[in-house]
Amino acid sequence: MTSPPRKDVDGRTPQAPDIPLRRVPGFRRFWLSRAVSGLGSAVTTVALPVLAFQETGSPVMVSLVAAAATLPYVVLGLIAGTVADRTDRRRLMIRTDWLNAACIASVPAASALGILTGGQVLFVALASAALSLFFDAGVYGFVPDIVGKDKLAEANSAVYGAQTVVRIAGNAVAGGLIVLFRPAGTLALDALSFAVSALLLRAVTHTSARPAAPAAKRPGFKESVREGLRFLRHHRTLRLMTVVGTLQSFSGGAIIGQLVVFADRVLGIHGSDGRIGLLYMAWSAGGIGGSFLLPRLRRRFEAFPLLLGVLPVGALLGPVVVLTSDWRVTLVALTLWGSAYLVVLVNTMTYSQEVTPSELQGRVNTTRRMLSSGLGVPLGALVAGTLTVRVGVRAGMSTAVVSIALAALLVWGVQVRSRLRPGEGA
Repeated sequence: MTSPPRKDVDGRTPQAPDIPLRRVPGFRRFWLSRAVSGLGSAVTTVALPVLAFQETGSPVMVSLVAAAATLPYVVLGLIAGTVADRTDRRRLMIRTDWLNAACIASVPAASALGILTGGQVLFVALASAALSLFFDAGVYGFVPDIVGKDKLAEANSAVYGAQTVVRIAGNAVAGGLIVLFRPAGTLALDALSFAVSALLLRAVTHTSARPAAPAAKRPGFKESVREGLRFLRHHRTLRLMTVVGTLQSFSGGAIIGQLVVFADRVLGIHGSDGRIGLLYMAWSAGGIGGSFLLPRLRRRFEAFPLLLGVLPVGALLGPVVVLTSDWRVTLVALTLWGSAYLVVLVNTMTYSQEVTPSELQGRVNTTRRMLSSGLGVPLGALVAGTLTVRVGVRAGMSTAVVSIALAALLVWGVQVRSRLRPGEGA
């Protein structure tokens, strides 16, 4: 027996196959808010470390500002997910956007007054990342509410694809903006983008499909955290996909963390050679291709079988990147690897949103993100960097290959075991 289709914010049934997402006003406004905010954040990603070095002259401070992007996931991930599940998600997202606009705007304001310090730059980096974490915690449950679970793969791919495009564009124009407006002035663009995002989200007249529980019947904060952890721990397939996502993120941290060194020592691309930008763009362009590919693949394959095919592709492309000395071969292999990487990333996130009850979306998915982005990415970069120093850059890059190969072996091991012992697989 099938359940009646869920209505979106405008009374439509977006999960019906004959209604494209672009005709769902709620999703269209949300998608635009993510694209606008992503463009501003891409500029800040370049401008903030430049500003930190300009104010302090300290490489350590630059590293701390860069690390601030992932640190909140480790420290606040469980808290953010619990808050999102206990409040109105749309209201939480709007408030964090406004707070982020004020936070980022404080930098150009302080610079104009001549009172900007390195400490403030670091505080803003941490505070902005923490606010973005709370925003993301709301997104995990908000998207299924406005598009329905049947269109999650398409919706997530559209959002990730757009964010990848604007990230490339934002990184490309950031240098010119820094020259024109100085690093502090450039951050005003990001503050404006957060304000625009908040206004667009306000235009989504969203009524949550998740009825708010009376405060008296709501479990305590600690028990709410435990509920999310219990669901993730007891759902075998989701638990497996969380491990796969963490291994995948580890490989991404290793690749991006050592790409400059690899280009210099192996490919002969040094300093200001423009080909280094092409390598980074290849990885991002592959992600755009993966965002177009995933909805088509999900129409033909379920989430777990899709991993069985895509993970080995990444494991095979990795050695091509590591062992070649021809930058053109690396360029092509990185593009294809980036596509496989994005497919796995969004596929696992989409599956999690599909199987997680609405009232647990924030807790379950921020926990997953905490393990992948908060631990996987920086740990991959750290391990790869350590091996590069002690053994060589090919050894450092190989950690990405080993990680993705382990993920492929893991899912195939579960598949083989489920065939030999039905009922014991994922």
